[in-house]
Amino acid sequence: MSTITTTSARERLFALFVNRALLGFSRRWLLIITVLLGIFVGLPWLAPLFMEIGWTGAGKIIYLIYSTQCHQLPQRSFFLFGPQAMYSLSEVQAVWQNTSNPFILRQFVGSAAMGWKVAWSDRMVSMYGGVFLGSLLFWPLRKRLRPLPLWAFALLILPMGIDGATHFISDIAGLGDGFRDSNIWLAALTGNIFPAAFYAGDALGSFNSWMRLITGLLFGLAIVWLAYPALEEMFADTAREIEAKLRRAGQTA
Repeated sequence: MSTITTTSARERLFALFVNRALLGFSRRWLLIITVLLGIFVGLPWLAPLFMEIGWTGAGKIIYLIYSTQCHQLPQRSFFLFGPQAMYSLSEVQAVWQNTSNPFILRQFVGSAAMGWKVAWSDRMVSMYGGVFLGSLLFWPLRKRLRPLPLWAFALLILPMGIDGATHFISDIAGLGDGFRDSNIWLAALTGNIFPAAFYAGDALGSFNSWMRLITGLLFGLAIVWLAYPALEEMFADTAREIEAKLRRAGQTA
């Protein structure tokens, strides 16, 4: 009899612990997710910092972890602690290897003279940075913002789909040789009204760079606008249900 009583007491304590944990998460889900996102988005920027101060082991671990999620091509990545924020393919080839092989190019993380590469490409920075920014912006709007309609979500993510797909098709011809590298079509379309550096390559301020940054940001914000209002409603309902359950059990919520 005592064994059954002890077991029941343990089960009750465990159930109480689980319910209180779920209640705590339901009340603080936005804070928890935003903090985790901040860590996830911030770590790639720590890689060049670690390389700069001589913590190369820690820096290389971050590069390795994020290499599973990003191509890490140096000509499409930001650099810190150097004279330029980004470098062209030819500039990277001049100091690394004269190759267009992406599997070799991605291994270049920078140097003391050029600075060190952020462990994510510019598109990943803007995409996940957009999700993090959206989390911060959602905080004051969480009680009023409604979920983004699916048709509007599709419109917001479509530009990145088009940009990413055309880059992929262009890169099949070889890095530096595709139609998205020269953007001759865009120069003809706009009558060459912009400087040559705007049309060609991937440098910061170029058409390609702007498109990756803008479309990635739109994608990240669209994800938040679609998902977060629904999550807010779901966790609010969960919190109310657990609070009612705890009150019935004679526990404070």
